[in-house]
Amino acid sequence: MKTMRAALFFLLIAGTAAAQDTSKPGGTGEAWQIIQPPQSSLVFARDGAFIGEIGRQARTSVPLTSLPAYVWQAFVATEDQRFFKHDGVDMVGVAGAIKDNILGERRGASTIPMLLAAAMHPDLIDRSERSGFSGLSRKLSEQSAAREMVKHYSKNQILEAFLNQVDLGHNWFGVEAAARHYFGTSASKLTLAQAASLAALPKSPPGYDPIRRPLQNRDRRNTILTLMAEQKYITEDVAERAKAEPVVTVPNGGLSVSAQYFIDAIRQEAEKAGIPVVNGGYRIYTTLDVPLQQAAVTALVNGTVNVEKMPGYNHISQAQAQAQSNALGSSRLVNTDYIQGAIIVMDPYTGDVRALVGGRNYPLAPFNRAITARRQPGSAIKPFVYAKAIEQGIPVNRVFNDTIIEIPLENGDTYMPTNSDGKFAGPMTVRQALAMSRNTVAVQLALETGMDSIADLSKRVGLSLPMLPTPASAIGASVVYPIELVAAYSVFVNNGQVVEPRMITRIADLRDRTVFSTAPSAPRPAMDPRAAFIMRDLMREAAERGTGSQARAAVPRSVPIAGKTGTTNDNVDVWFVGMTPDLVGGVWLGFDRPKTITEKAVGGTLAAPIWGAMMGAYYKGRRAGDWPAPPPGLVFAEINRENGELASPATPTSSRIVEYFMPGTEPVEIRSPWNVPRWGAIMPACVAPSLTGCF
Repeated sequence: MKTMRAALFFLLIAGTAAAQDTSKPGGTGEAWQIIQPPQSSLVFARDGAFIGEIGRQARTSVPLTSLPAYVWQAFVATEDQRFFKHDGVDMVGVAGAIKDNILGERRGASTIPMLLAAAMHPDLIDRSERSGFSGLSRKLSEQSAAREMVKHYSKNQILEAFLNQVDLGHNWFGVEAAARHYFGTSASKLTLAQAASLAALPKSPPGYDPIRRPLQNRDRRNTILTLMAEQKYITEDVAERAKAEPVVTVPNGGLSVSAQYFIDAIRQEAEKAGIPVVNGGYRIYTTLDVPLQQAAVTALVNGTVNVEKMPGYNHISQAQAQAQSNALGSSRLVNTDYIQGAIIVMDPYTGDVRALVGGRNYPLAPFNRAITARRQPGSAIKPFVYAKAIEQGIPVNRVFNDTIIEIPLENGDTYMPTNSDGKFAGPMTVRQALAMSRNTVAVQLALETGMDSIADLSKRVGLSLPMLPTPASAIGASVVYPIELVAAYSVFVNNGQVVEPRMITRIADLRDRTVFSTAPSAPRPAMDPRAAFIMRDLMREAAERGTGSQARAAVPRSVPIAGKTGTTNDNVDVWFVGMTPDLVGGVWLGFDRPKTITEKAVGGTLAAPIWGAMMGAYYKGRRAGDWPAPPPGLVFAEINRENGELASPATPTSSRIVEYFMPGTEPVEIRSPWNVPRWGAIMPACVAPSLTGCF
């Protein structure tokens, strides 16, 4: 009896709901007003592929006229079948709802105008109020707003606003965003079955989620198709054919590749340029290379899991951290102290960032280590120390002694650099010292060259954080931003010219007017091109025969590579920064709160394999370009790689190498007034004055 009285009272009130005051405006305006909902800014890769969006809600508004008729028909058939007949409140529906509620079958009688008013004006209409007087008051407010809305707008305007406003799950609002994320298409290209699948969602987005609950979505979709046939929108034959289609969604929420760290970085860049992309409505065109980004993501995810399985790794894994949080019922990680990583890959000639991964999992740990982290580069800084030494006349065949050295510091302490293996290898050439990453030789070169001049070079190549003028900086004690270190390495590919990172090429508004654009980075001279060329040749050997050999092993032999590993004190940070003729890229691994990874962790065994896996996957089926031609003014000679002396007839073929020199630093035996390049006594057939050499 109580239920019946309440129902009759509700019916009485529904008939006079227009008397309710809905003119009082809230923060979103009056409850009957149609407002432009917030839209997202869409982000596209260099080939036009959709990679993400920026905004408080994922939404792209589209005109009703752009949609196939069956899209709006599916929503009308299930949400408000008398939409085109009522004045905003469906009294027939209200009566039916009262009857069903009396019989114990609870259902509502909301119309599309009512749903739209509540969705657009949550400050005036709180749909969380569902029972009691507050629930009744909310329903009356909806009805009054709906009737007023119909007085001011056409039904097509209301329908268009609803289709752009409706919540369709996963923070995807409106049919355009939902079509893109669920089915990888635009709303204008939805099939009938797909449109009905979307129309199934307003009742319960999680309950009928086509990604997680495809069977439930299919069943409700088929019910909607039946309703459409009953209401004469489609024939029964068409409905049956659509029912036979499986519910198939696209992977990754319709994104071409996972690039959340990259998108976060471009959002920050756009906001610094004064473009409010978070407010939505923009199209952002970027430099991201989808296949390379996918290779980077896969390599980092797999590589860090492999590190967690290594002997001697005694830290919590990411999987264990997630399991702990799940056991405690926490949606956030309780323990985030597991190993992290970052990857950046750039075009060394334009600065275009082709891939960027700032961590293992953005939702779990959104801090962008590729852009923001300040980490010690370890031996990855050595190429700049060596380059400065070469610029100042130290030849690469000069022999240094890898041994214990003691350096008195200004504060009275004594600095004694050691090597990562705890050993000293004795006499070796500059080339050998770089390939085997001997710390004592790098420190000796820095002392002879001058730390101030090396610090000055670091600024010229784009490292913005100061390099401390101490001997330890020669082996990577001064911190760097990972993206800047990778960009700095472009100087070696580009024969002494450095480029700056570029991520955004163009931002356009809704009318496709360009509001922001950036040109490719103009290469800027930062190093003697001859020294840069020689350093690239040295790093080629470091990758071929030295600490970076695991990177070389994973990349097709047809692709030339060069690079340098890095490992910091106590095995806290590990790196590999490498290059091909087309790309320069870096991999970093470590903990957000620095600590030893393992006692034997080094860049060559942890970071280099990840770099190699990434480049190997990317270059599979692709051809690499050629290194830039050698700059003029170099002198070359055939050298015995074991002792640095000019090769003689007795030098074995395996010990011969073509070495390059700054004029005046070549072996004295071949110097001439004109600095004419000359060879040693025997030149094997495979050796030529080129970048490839002979190994």
